[in-house]
Amino acid sequence: MEPGKSIQQLNLGDAVVMTKKIVDEDIRLFAKVSGDENPIHLDEEYAATTRFKRRIAHGHYVASLFSTLLGTQLPGQGSIYLSQSIKYMAPVYLGDVITAEVKVSEMNEERNRVTLETTATNQDGVVVVKGVAEIMPPKEQSNVK
Repeated sequence: MEPGKSIQQLNLGDAVVMTKKIVDEDIRLFAKVSGDENPIHLDEEYAATTRFKRRIAHGHYVASLFSTLLGTQLPGQGSIYLSQSIKYMAPVYLGDVITAEVKVSEMNEERNRVTLETTATNQDGVVVVKGVAEIMPPKEQSNVK
């Protein structure tokens, strides 16, 4: 994995995206790891009785795609995730293809803080999750060893 970008290497508007298909195995693994075994996520018969009419993904599972981008791409390795506001806008169903994006919206060099808009959309372009993250990017590394 490449080293993360320091605040000096970032620019307003920098953005990265990833796309992920929501599949049963991932939902079940997230339920196991998180302990959230709400039947709306795991039981088709139960979900059919709800307003969604079928199973939906955990909102935090979808939002976790932001963490993937922030920790591996922008700013990347060595970043510290300080905060995240999240608003769930629409349900995510099994089989949906989600595109997650993080985009630099503010930078404070003095405090070494970067604010990023976080947005996830489905295959139809519907925003399903949005929010704002604050990150402490890694400090600039010197070339001296």
